[in-house]
Amino acid sequence: MRVIFMGTPDFSVPVLDALVAAGHEIACVYTQPPRPAGRGRKDRPSPVQARAEELGLMVRHPKSLRAAPEQTAFAALDPDVAVVVAYGLILPREVLEAPCRGCLNIHASLLPRWRGAAPIHRAIMAGDTETGVCIMEMEEGLDTGPVLLRETTAIDPEDTTGALHDRLSAMGARLVVAALERLRDLPREPQPAEGVTYAAKIDKAEAKVDWTRPAPEVARHINGLSPFPGAWCDVAGERLKLLRARAVKGSAAPGTVLDGLTIACGEGAVEILEAQRQGKRPMSAAEILRGFPLPERLD
Repeated sequence: MRVIFMGTPDFSVPVLDALVAAGHEIACVYTQPPRPAGRGRKDRPSPVQARAEELGLMVRHPKSLRAAPEQTAFAALDPDVAVVVAYGLILPREVLEAPCRGCLNIHASLLPRWRGAAPIHRAIMAGDTETGVCIMEMEEGLDTGPVLLRETTAIDPEDTTGALHDRLSAMGARLVVAALERLRDLPREPQPAEGVTYAAKIDKAEAKVDWTRPAPEVARHINGLSPFPGAWCDVAGERLKLLRARAVKGSAAPGTVLDGLTIACGEGAVEILEAQRQGKRPMSAAEILRGFPLPERLD
């Protein structure tokens, strides 16, 4: 099948690899433009662009698809289908209608729950016990199209967004290949009106830990924001990024350091399993505590 692939971050790369391995013809790869990154703030191509160039594929990175020339160029590729995963641009109607078999989106949630930008983060932070991947036929609404295939996976209490991200990426790659093999025969399941929730984009301002909240909420907050942007607390004027945690028993004033990196919360306590000091690599709690004494209470 002649495919236009549209994606940008690491999450999208296994999908591109799976399409190539399955023998599909990649007419073009669309991705977000290079962005300044690193200490030198030099433009860096997206992970998808880097992988596409390694594979010798044609790459386009328009800033928008709303202009008529971009829409004409897209249609001129004569695609059978477009596969979209974490692309980052809204597709106007003219683009959605260009492929003769439509545009398929790989969405990392069990739609209609967690439509929008950050479904993996929000599922963990909300305490969901399961999530999954949906292969959805795209329409102009935000993640509103009918679902062709879906698969679920359990969310472990200690799952981080990083760990779940990798599982769902692999799942999405496998599912979309299966969907393309059966595209003519798959039933289109309309999304129900009940159970709709929206996964708002993660704002760095929400990353600071609030120790007054119950321990299970604090642990989910830490795990849900790991590895990016990373929940944090202040330790003697240094921002300590908290990367993995679990709720445990304990009781004291919120923020009190009970033992090692176990911190009292509004109810119960949280044991920090992994953290990262400024300018250093992620480390276990034991490594962090060597030469980094904690005060009696954290802000």
